[in-house]
Amino acid sequence: MPDGRRLPIWAGRTAALLGIVLVAFTLRQAVAAISPILGDIRVDIPISGTGVGLLGTMPPILFAASGVMAPRVARAIGLDGGIVLALVLMTVGHLVRAFAPGFVVLLVGSALAFAGTGIGNVLLPSIVRRYFPDRVALLTAVYGCIVGVSTAVPAALAAPLAAQAGWRFSLGIWSVTSVVALVPWLVIIVRERRARIVDDGSVESPTDALVTRLWRSRAALSITLLFSTSTICTYAVFAWLPEILGDVAGSTPTEAGVLLAVTGIISVPGALVVPLLAARLRNVGWLIVAGIASFVLGFLGLLVAPESLTLVWVVLIGLGSILFPVSLVLINSRTRTHGGTVALSGFAQGVAYALGALGPLLVGLLHDLSGAWSLPLVFLLAVALVATIPAITLAQPAFVEDELTR
Repeated sequence: MPDGRRLPIWAGRTAALLGIVLVAFTLRQAVAAISPILGDIRVDIPISGTGVGLLGTMPPILFAASGVMAPRVARAIGLDGGIVLALVLMTVGHLVRAFAPGFVVLLVGSALAFAGTGIGNVLLPSIVRRYFPDRVALLTAVYGCIVGVSTAVPAALAAPLAAQAGWRFSLGIWSVTSVVALVPWLVIIVRERRARIVDDGSVESPTDALVTRLWRSRAALSITLLFSTSTICTYAVFAWLPEILGDVAGSTPTEAGVLLAVTGIISVPGALVVPLLAARLRNVGWLIVAGIASFVLGFLGLLVAPESLTLVWVVLIGLGSILFPVSLVLINSRTRTHGGTVALSGFAQGVAYALGALGPLLVGLLHDLSGAWSLPLVFLLAVALVATIPAITLAQPAFVEDELTR
């Protein structure tokens, strides 16, 4: 948009808008669709406790690896081509899992689906910037909400679908959504080829030199630290909150499951509102402080008064997840070029998901060492407080590319 005007959101961009929405809806299906029906799967495919743990740790590991792969994919085949590759990997992964004769094939299918998801995670912020430079905050808010929905819908439908049609159908049906999501991107690619537009993903593709120099950018490091804080706390809560609530608050398994769902539900309005606020606030540090305060008060509440106000503490922990959409907005708002956005997205998400995979492991280790949940909760509280650093360093606008040219 060279003249800086705000166009109608659909003006010449309908396929891109539909494509972004559909891709966002696919980004958590591979993760959310399998855990509710593991019991059904294990009837046909023997899976040890170690195997279940491996399936649980694969998503953040593959997401971290995708942080390295995605910028290279964008450079090789363009942003649109990278999204198509991500959706193809997800589709194949869903189908391989559905037809898996044994655990190894199930693992391979999961790896393909998670790799596709990871590439989509990294490239989608830059896709938003490319097609909607005038509405980055709005589109980030929209796709952030839809990502939340893409977690809830498969989790809610997996068991009923398995009961009605079997676990293979329950896993394979999500390939339909990724195939549907392919359609607008294929239309875009065909349209651009007909117009003889050479699509390299953007005029400025991410280079290896840019990616490796991000360690020198204070803005890049601050966004990565913020993203990492959010990811560690979120994955640890997702893995351990039901057990924590059962032990410290006396919640039944059903109550604990409902309270875990509350954290996800609470995150949806935050994902919608926070990017819009971030685009309007002069000092985004106040939003980061709000997220930190929510996490800290929630974890502190579970430490000192877990039984009396359990729902309040869980709601506060859910509100702490606003750090995730803030991170997504900053990836776009603190870069000047498409190449910079892709590089920063891959860098920040790669580091954050690698650290996020350690979160549940460290919480479990601290629980085993102490025999109680106080030490793990103090650890999570301390992790949340680490985000105070980016709250300070990101208070004033700074662009990654500017810092790297000094």
